[in-house]
Amino acid sequence: MKQELPTAIDPLLRVPAVIAATGVSKSSLYAMIREGTFPKPIPLGPRCVAWPASRVQQWIDQRVKAAGEA
Repeated sequence: MKQELPTAIDPLLRVPAVIAATGVSKSSLYAMIREGTFPKPIPLGPRCVAWPASRVQQWIDQRVKAAGEA
């Protein structure tokens, strides 16, 4: 029996990848989460979180768009 794979996989990004993609520090990242200006992570385990790449990209796109409107 052949298993069907999802047509689109949204990779999960761990903290170092999110920091690299956004250019913000770890402390700034968690401050923005507390302030509600960055998406909350998805818990993967007791001490492990990740973000769907699409949510991180949406946040980046919003920042770029806001900078262009200024």
